[in-house]
This record gives sequence, C-alpha cells and structure tokens, in this order.
Amino acid sequence: MNILQINSVCGIGSTGRIATDLHAILLKYGHQSTVAFGRDEARSCDQNIRIGGRVDNYLHVACTRLFDAHGFGSAEATQAFVTRIKALNPDIIHLHNLHGYYLHVGFLFDYLKQVDKPVVWTLHDCWSFTGHCSHFDFNGCDRWRSGCYECPLKSGYPKSLFLDRSMHNYRRKRDAFTGVKKLKIVTPSKWLADLVKESYLRDYPVSIINNGIDLNVFKPKVSDFRSRYNLQGQFISLGVASIWGERKGYQYFIDLAKQLRPDEKIVLVGVSESQIKLLPDGIIGIAKTNSTAELAEIYSAADVFVNPTLEDNFPTTNLEALACGTPVITFNTGGSPECLEERCGLVVDRGDFQGLVEAIGIVRSNGKEFYSAKCRQRAVDHFDKDVRFAEYIELYKSAVEENSGL
Repeated sequence: MNILQINSVCGIGSTGRIATDLHAILLKYGHQSTVAFGRDEARSCDQNIRIGGRVDNYLHVACTRLFDAHGFGSAEATQAFVTRIKALNPDIIHLHNLHGYYLHVGFLFDYLKQVDKPVVWTLHDCWSFTGHCSHFDFNGCDRWRSGCYECPLKSGYPKSLFLDRSMHNYRRKRDAFTGVKKLKIVTPSKWLADLVKESYLRDYPVSIINNGIDLNVFKPKVSDFRSRYNLQGQFISLGVASIWGERKGYQYFIDLAKQLRPDEKIVLVGVSESQIKLLPDGIIGIAKTNSTAELAEIYSAADVFVNPTLEDNFPTTNLEALACGTPVITFNTGGSPECLEERCGLVVDRGDFQGLVEAIGIVRSNGKEFYSAKCRQRAVDHFDKDVRFAEYIELYKSAVEENSGL
C-alpha cells in the first residue's frame, strides 16, 4: 500500500510523533509512506512533503487573527499540495490535525470528494466539528451541537483579535467535511468518539484506536536524576506538558507547592524560561525536552505523575508515566481517565483541588511499589505502539479492499 499522512507537524509533539511512528511501522512492513506537514522541520521521516513555507504560515496566522478564518488560508499552498498528491497517487490518505495555519481545508476536501479515494481521519481534538475552538470543555460550551455563535473562545487558539465568524466557520466546515464517500474516522478515546456521534460528522463510521508509545524507550529506568537535582529521599510529584497554561492545570501545581511537606518536591517538565523564574519554593522547573530517553528517566524517578488537565483527549503523558511504572493521578477530564484501571492510579473530579491533595496522599501512603508492576503491565497490554498502529494497517487494508470491491 501507498499511504499519505497529513499533519500540522512531522516528528514533533504528540501528533507529529504518532505520524512518524506510524510511518516507520509502514516502512517496516514493506509499504510506501509519506508524511506531509505544514510547520517547523521534519524529524524522523525522510519521505516528507512540506506544505507551503514560513511566509505562508505567517499569512495564515494573519488571516486567522484579522478575519477569524482559520483553516481557510494557505490557498495557493494547498492547491500546490493537491498537485503533489495527484503525482504521489496514494492508496490511502490519512488525515491528522488539519488546523495549525497551513491548509485550506475547503480546497483539500474538494479534492478528496472528487478523487474518491479511501480517507482515514484521526481526530486528536474537537476542531473538526466546531466553528472555532479545538477544545470546549474548559468553558462548558455546547454551541457546537447546533451551530456555533457568539464564541466564548474567540480569543483562544486559534486566536481572532476582532471578528467572531464562528457561525460562518461552522457552516463552512460542515459543508466541507461532510459528503466524503469513503471516509472513516478514528479517535484515540471513547470520550471523543461519543462527541463525534453527536456532531455533523455522525454519519461517518468511527473506530477507537488508543494512542501507543514506544515501550522500549518508556520503561522503568535507573538514572542519576534524583542526585543531579538533590532529590534523594524526597517524594516527587511530576507534571509534564509541552506548554504549561491554565488548561493544563499549571495553577494547581502552584497551589500544591503550598501544601508540600519538607520531604516532598514537585518537578514540572516543559515550563518556559519565564515560568521557571517565577516558580515557588518546592517546584523544580525543567525546560521542554525532545529527548524521550530523558523523559523516561524523569518519569521513572518520580513517585507519582499528576495530570490536573482541565481539557484533554487521551494524553500520551499518562501512557508514558504508566509504562515507566509510575502511577497516574488525573482529573476526570475528557478521555484522560480511560487509560487507568485499578492500582494504576486515581481519578479525581475535575477541578477538585482538595481531592487532588488527598489522592497524592493516598499514593504516598501506599508507596509507588504498590502500583508499579500493574502500571507497567497496563501499558504493555494496551498501549504498545506496534500493536496499536497495526490496527491502523488493518483499517487501511479493509478500506483498500472495500474500494476495490473485494
């Protein structure tokens, strides 16, 4: 098979690594694979196509900020990309994140409807069925169910400075995204699958394929992390994010620092330099790292992974912590709790700070060893990327067979 994946980034961040991991497995099994992307540089993938360039990205940002038309910029770049798709002639077109200042989704879907090829679309968030936002849980907005208007998230990603065209965008995206005859949707969580079935995408078949991780990288590791940061004998609560903000639960860690005992510390990975300067006593800030081996060492050194996310789909960080034998505490947000089962961690009502404090206390009382083996086994049984991505290959094969009338 010849597979083309399309995502905002390639080999960077959670969705970028999903695309390149799947690319590697396709090559391993003798298939052709290409990853098309729109921003930054490609990593871990030699067979790639850059859609547009930096200037085009900046113009798309301007289109978004000034006219609230995210996803409908980059017209020339998308038309040129469609020409490349025709030359590549893939058997399957696999979509990931189409937002991110690089594609005109109207032009892309006009082509998909015209060419009538099998399409798989993995939804990593909710942008595909809203008039503006990628997540709405934090604000409790449900306008997407009937048609967006008076968007309360206009100033959130993708930020619009002046106009609110959420109703217009909703209708435009609905018209573009519906009516593709051979499209199959995949979501990493049951939570998101249930939302899709309530949206204008409800007529498409939906499969759930959990995100997978590299269990050869994310596994319990012995390192000098504790000695390097003078954390011997300390109970470590860990938080990891690519960007720390209100929606990721940053403030909860600041508040937790006020509750720390003398032998407790918090480690936050992914904080910016400006955030590091403002962190209170008791919190050690570590800048973002793209080294998965370093991340595995930090997960392994921690006593508990705390994920107070206020909106999320199926966080890969939870899976990485489990694979390293570290129990997870998460708010009951989106699909975040779906990765857990008994003795893998605890789920706390979203926003319940005191519940978070008590859950950390329970894990400390039981001890990490009470959870570690079950955490690792949970990851091995359910989140091995080779097994999860094999599900995609089976989905591709069935789509090709259906398209061939077999």
